[in-house]
Amino acid sequence: MIISHTSVTSRFVQPRNSWKFSSFVNGESPFGIKSCKIRMTRRRGHLHSTASVVALMTDSNFFEVGRLIGSYGFMNISSYSSFPTEGFSNYEMIQADRLRAQNVGEGQVKIRIYEGRVIKGRLKGMDVQFKVYPGRIAGGMESDLLAANELVSHNTLQWLAFRNDGRFSAADYAKFASENISKSLSNNFPIFGVGQKWKEKRYFVIKLLNGAMNGLAHMHKNDRLHQSLGPASVVMNTILEKDAAVLVPRLRDLAFSVDVRYTAIGDGPLSQDLWRRAISAGAIAPFEKRAFAIADDIRYAAGLLFAYLAFVPFCEAGVIDAISLQRLLESTFRLDLSSMREYCLADDRLAEAVKFLDLGGGSGWELLQAMLNPDYKKRPIAEAVLNHRFITGAIL
Repeated sequence: MIISHTSVTSRFVQPRNSWKFSSFVNGESPFGIKSCKIRMTRRRGHLHSTASVVALMTDSNFFEVGRLIGSYGFMNISSYSSFPTEGFSNYEMIQADRLRAQNVGEGQVKIRIYEGRVIKGRLKGMDVQFKVYPGRIAGGMESDLLAANELVSHNTLQWLAFRNDGRFSAADYAKFASENISKSLSNNFPIFGVGQKWKEKRYFVIKLLNGAMNGLAHMHKNDRLHQSLGPASVVMNTILEKDAAVLVPRLRDLAFSVDVRYTAIGDGPLSQDLWRRAISAGAIAPFEKRAFAIADDIRYAAGLLFAYLAFVPFCEAGVIDAISLQRLLESTFRLDLSSMREYCLADDRLAEAVKFLDLGGGSGWELLQAMLNPDYKKRPIAEAVLNHRFITGAIL
């Protein structure tokens, strides 16, 4: 999808109002345009790029902005109260866990998504989407930091012109799937006939996980962490399980992305908490900090996403959500998944999720345990996760 081989210098155009435009990826595998190298420079207060190909995304005149699709923000977790559970039984820990509380609030930055299309050049007529950050007046300094970080991340990963390949997210799919189970039960309909639909669901979720891990492996290979990968950050072209053969997952939301090149380790206002945690874990040298950072992305990004997709789409609506699942994993069972499996076996509402992770002799539990290992040095890298038999679908 290379546009031209002409070398150009073009300016990122600031719209006349207070909103900053940046784009997000639904492009070629695994993301966007290939073979497009950009070098960012600043001239007279404007951000420029010197490109080896014509980068249409740098010129707003090539686009037409359409209707508003929706908006979203970021959650801030300010505190998490905890109670000692040493010596407690699993039942007692579960009861105590209900008393734990998170103070969750919406961050200051609100992002809007618009439809659009290319109106000039060889890609004229292509559908795209625009991600719009508020300016400093509306969103403060944090908005500037997130917008600039996402722009640099897209540039580093060579993601420039993006097709509109889907509006659904993994969160949309999980909600849709769980609500369908609830509707079937409330109407006294058999949920999945003779089990064929459960097989479709398993195949769909594994393909979804495979696509997400492929994107994360690509990021790590290019020295970038995602750092905020969750169900809403995986965009999909379909949420219908019968269409699994054409499912194409993509990653988005790079506002918190972190540069893990050795020359950048320790830099950046959005990554200071990561480097503090690395030092607390004993990662002092640059190569240790880099290893910790990549392992952190495996646990807090990929591992928790894996757990979410292994449970929520296989349960009725409201049985379990992302926060309660994370509490079970990290607080109640202290990342001991064998104990968590025993607990889930006793709850019929979680039966299909257990069966899913039990595939291949428990290969799902095995992989999830490795990704969530408390020792960062023992977690698999993204490529190893991608090649695991559970993610490849060899267990089906």
